[in-house]
Amino acid sequence: MPSLPLAHEKWFVDDPEAFDADWGFALEAPSLVLIVGVAVAALVWHVVGGRMPRPELPFLEPLGRLAPWIPRLLGIHLGVSLLSLAVQDAYLAPNLSLEDVPGGAAIAFAEGLLGVWFITGAWLRPAGLVTLLLGPLAAVLAGPVAMLEAIDLLGIALFLVVLPPSRDRYGAVEPSGETAALAIFALRVCAGLALVVLAFSEKFANPALAREFIGNYPAFDLFDLVGIPLSDDAFIRLAGAIELLFGLLLISGRLPQVAVIVAGIPFNATLFFLGRTELIGHLPVYGVMLALLVYGSSRRYADAVPAWPKLSRRALSDRAAARA
Repeated sequence: MPSLPLAHEKWFVDDPEAFDADWGFALEAPSLVLIVGVAVAALVWHVVGGRMPRPELPFLEPLGRLAPWIPRLLGIHLGVSLLSLAVQDAYLAPNLSLEDVPGGAAIAFAEGLLGVWFITGAWLRPAGLVTLLLGPLAAVLAGPVAMLEAIDLLGIALFLVVLPPSRDRYGAVEPSGETAALAIFALRVCAGLALVVLAFSEKFANPALAREFIGNYPAFDLFDLVGIPLSDDAFIRLAGAIELLFGLLLISGRLPQVAVIVAGIPFNATLFFLGRTELIGHLPVYGVMLALLVYGSSRRYADAVPAWPKLSRRALSDRAAARA
């Protein structure tokens, strides 16, 4: 499992646009069986998780003490990610190059300034609103699929719009449960949606791209290394199913401690193979996992993690969240 290709294949394949989508692969019987099986497993997880105590892993409760500083930490994650991408002339993701885009240098410069803004931790609500404008621009420059693949980054920006850090106690903020639920909902849904889209755009609906990636990085084929015969297509389906499952579990929000620990194993193991590009590209995912783990370990906010909140003026105007 740690060697399944949960990395973004488009970041490590030359000319990923040369590989066209093939929905026929996703509609084949083996793929459909796995997709339906994952959906059923996610539904069972959601139902069973709703009956479990919160936090589900009490020994991790000390992590919940970090909850007031999660907005500040997420701002740093987002800032470092944007600044690093700007240095690489990339836009929202390492594979979205700005080198041949008209005005690309100006876009990269603005992206870098946003990154510095988030790192400072000051006035992050307007910074988040500006960052959200990057989404439609990404859709124009690279298409809606590329935007959805990077929507986890925009989810952090939306989180900071709802729940920015304060100017007190190094950014600590202790919002109401209603405000926390709304911010966490944006975070987990966007991160989960990004994984769901990637499961199809880089695996189930684009097997040629996945085959190219496996050819370039054969060490990811764990089954081949241990002598278990498994075809490339079967391996691609399995990797896509696991990525799809992780995405649905994040969207569910149930049992966040277990979900983050299990998902964190393959997402971190890829760093040994893919290095700096993987680290920079996955910084938003790491930030989301940290936030869900901490909030899920807090007795005060554990109930807010899986909640499906109602949009209200009170949640958006919470004084503790609006100090910045």
